[in-house]
Amino acid sequence: MARIAVIGAGMGAMAAAARLAIAGHHVVVYERAQTHGGGVGRLTRDGFVFDTGPALLHLPAVYRDLFVKTGKESLERSLGLVQVDPASRHLFPDGTGFSLPNASRAGVVAALDAAVGAGAGERWSELVNRAREVWDATRRPLLEEPLRAERAEALGRDPYPAVPHRKGLFRRPVPVTLASVAERELGDPRLIALLESHALAHGLDPRRAPGSATVLPYMEQTFGSWYVTGGMRGLADALYERCLARRVEFRFGSDVVGVVEKDGRAAGVRLADGGVAEADMVVAGVSPARLAAVAPGAAEAVPAPVPPGRFSVFLALSGARPEGTAHRTVVHGGDRAAELEAVFGAGATHTYRPTVTVLRPDDPAVVPGDGYEAVTLTATVAPHGERADWRDEEAVAAFADRVVESAKAAVPDLAERLLWREVRTPADTEAETGAEGGGVPAPVLAGARGAFLRPGNLTRLPGCYLVGGFAHPGGGLAHAGMSGAMVAGLVVSGADWRGSQ
Repeated sequence: MARIAVIGAGMGAMAAAARLAIAGHHVVVYERAQTHGGGVGRLTRDGFVFDTGPALLHLPAVYRDLFVKTGKESLERSLGLVQVDPASRHLFPDGTGFSLPNASRAGVVAALDAAVGAGAGERWSELVNRAREVWDATRRPLLEEPLRAERAEALGRDPYPAVPHRKGLFRRPVPVTLASVAERELGDPRLIALLESHALAHGLDPRRAPGSATVLPYMEQTFGSWYVTGGMRGLADALYERCLARRVEFRFGSDVVGVVEKDGRAAGVRLADGGVAEADMVVAGVSPARLAAVAPGAAEAVPAPVPPGRFSVFLALSGARPEGTAHRTVVHGGDRAAELEAVFGAGATHTYRPTVTVLRPDDPAVVPGDGYEAVTLTATVAPHGERADWRDEEAVAAFADRVVESAKAAVPDLAERLLWREVRTPADTEAETGAEGGGVPAPVLAGARGAFLRPGNLTRLPGCYLVGGFAHPGGGLAHAGMSGAMVAGLVVSGADWRGSQ
């Protein structure tokens, strides 16, 4: 039995902790905050309940597997998990609107044909079929196997089927980005916005993201969108309880300031109060900058840039949620170029009209009683820092007003029903989770010469492992759970472990 110190109580870290404990190791989690869950937080006020992090789960099989492997109670017996149908509704500046059914290829085709025009659904379906090739080519090396140097070159090649380009007497492949795929294969600006919205929601610039990013709508359309009754925080609570049942120890309010090294290996953690906790191995569920601070010998030589963050407005509304309301509505922005420049460009501004996701769960557990509705508005924005000061109260209030104004397309009577609102910015995320700039990491993608990969779970310091959204295979609830499985596999089976069988 090994002593394992885990830094952070995020979803990936807890997923690793539960698996390591069931394997017989003594696991202690050190968390600087006073609670678990990392970015999967909750806001409660006056009986209203809001998710402050992710609100929907894709690829629930990841957590089903985790709960099967770590105890007797299944995921569904540990919490309420329901499919969201329709999966999403989309509203565009020209007045076009359509709802996409959950996990129904034929239903999506019919909805797009009816709203956009004959043939639109088939063009979308053909793109998703090509995205399946991406899924088949990358599912195992990206989602089930540790990232290894010998695979980096292969993963740097984009598996999305490229169209050759003729120039003179020669034919050569054109560098493929998600934006070029959208323009070439979809054509219609509404379909382009639909595709690019999946990238934007994950903090990816469609002008730079490889064609393999088409796998994001493929996964959602194929495996569905799921909601946890009472909010996604319930998943974090269930995982925490599973860890406790497996005798994982949690030390909240314990800020790790260093990783102890002995004989060239990780040998414990040093705490802010001056204490040292010895361990045989360390699992770090932290951001790149944080890892560089606590374990310089483990960190990548060149840290990844800070990803975009999330701007959220939480609305308490009087009046019941209208019957037939979609759980998730995406209100697309009016100026694609301005939004992408603001989020990903050199000079971020707060004056554009953002793409806003409106979340309206049909769940009595998130409201104080009949006759109320809890609504969450989110937009992907530049991270807090040099490019955007999200502590500027005037700028934050003005941007929140703009977010709310956009959301009125989905909630026309919003102004009359509003009781109060609260705002959360990337600066708040940074303060609560420690992630620099409040950045939210995206899932890994193949292609672009490896630019969209994350550091591997095996660090440069023997005995120190990296887990969570800032490690392979990247951000998102499902991917964080996968990283926990990979780290547990490496610890239990050794550095030669090649992945799940």
